Amino acid sequence: MTAVVAGQSGPATASTLKWGACPDGVPQEVACSTLQVPLDYSDPNGRQITLTVSGIGSLSAKHFLLVNPGGPGASGLGTEQMVSAGLPQAVADQYAVFSFDPRGVGLSSPVDCGDLSGLTPHPALPYRAANKAQEAQRISLAKQVAARCGAKAKDLLPHITTENAARDMDRIRIALGRDKIDYLGYSYGSKLGATYATLFPSHTGRMILDSVVDPSVSTYRTAYEQNPALQHRAQQLFSWTAARDSTYHLGRTRSTVETAWRDVHRKLAAKPAGGRAGGAELDDLLASSMYIDVTWGDLMRAVSDYRKGDPSTLLAATDQLASQSVDTGQLAYNCMDPGWPRNWRQWHHDTVASNASAPLFAWLNTWYGAPCAFWPVGPARDVRIGSADVPPILLLQGKDDAATPVIGAVRMRQALKGSRLLIDGGGNHASYLFEKNPCIDRRAEKYLLTGELPPDGLCPAPTPEG
Repeated sequence: MTAVVAGQSGPATASTLKWGACPDGVPQEVACSTLQVPLDYSDPNGRQITLTVSGIGSLSAKHFLLVNPGGPGASGLGTEQMVSAGLPQAVADQYAVFSFDPRGVGLSSPVDCGDLSGLTPHPALPYRAANKAQEAQRISLAKQVAARCGAKAKDLLPHITTENAARDMDRIRIALGRDKIDYLGYSYGSKLGATYATLFPSHTGRMILDSVVDPSVSTYRTAYEQNPALQHRAQQLFSWTAARDSTYHLGRTRSTVETAWRDVHRKLAAKPAGGRAGGAELDDLLASSMYIDVTWGDLMRAVSDYRKGDPSTLLAATDQLASQSVDTGQLAYNCMDPGWPRNWRQWHHDTVASNASAPLFAWLNTWYGAPCAFWPVGPARDVRIGSADVPPILLLQGKDDAATPVIGAVRMRQALKGSRLLIDGGGNHASYLFEKNPCIDRRAEKYLLTGELPPDGLCPAPTPEG
């Protein structure tokens, strides 16, 4: 497909956006535009901020599909090209695809917390503190992140909310000249889409939510739903590795692979590879590999090579993760949600309890969100998702998805009356159009083409390769 242009087979939509080239880093075939929206929707004529919108396809397309990749706080620019390229031709012929950087992110009036890279030296402190002093150091780091964001962006932070991002989506719809907008949201994008449908049901078209966030619990509590799901997913990884002992030589049973993993972790904690990749860095690699099983081979190859005396692949992987530093966009959205305790004793108590069943992830997950305990603004009100006016929506979910556990999809199905839920038997996160699961893809294709929802159902998942 080509960048957003006026179509040749019919009149273009009454869009008020002026399209041009995108910034560096966005695929060349994508076009970009900007849009002014209120910083504060309670004062719509007050200060305005800039959203950057991207698109691919024809402005005379029958449908406009708006895409959000999740995060929260992930940049959307370029996502429309990946989605468009993955659509079946029959669907691509009917849809132009758009995305955007949500407010506070990327090229949409980003939250600026300054340079935080110096706060996270490597090797990092262990996630599970060995003593009170190490925990105090981690708490200090969380406080510093929150304080710097408050000092640099306090006027913006109160307005970085899911509700405001959903209202921004409606401004995008209006600017695109459409009465209804179709939508595809991954992960956090499912919460954003469901919030939009709740606020603007009459403008909600065909909507697909993939890897569904639990609408019934706080963002704080979501982490404690994730921990046992992550632990279960790690056990699947260890079993997968055991079945490939001739390749990775880490053991022929799940327990022996896990023992090998823990041995590597102890050695790295005692003597970090290259002086910078310790136990915490290995924990980060494990957590990142829980999202999609195509990464499992690379992770276990790095561990296997390290055990043979070659740390180079492990160092390359940990260096890549280390360069990402603190995700301030994600914190900006998460920390404005209600439900974050401001008493650290509550965090400690809940994490100790979670650690009993999820020792590989409980403390890691807690420290990822810890700045929210000290966030300088908020919380904001939360939109209660669902109403009788919300049109039926298609929900897609992996049975063993650890980032958004399946219970969340079941509860979203209950909140969005008349919607449908397809569950595949795997654990990959945000996999629609990328995993190429025929059972899921065919049903979603029919829905996008006709608006006809499939019945609730189960689908098998592709087997991870290695």
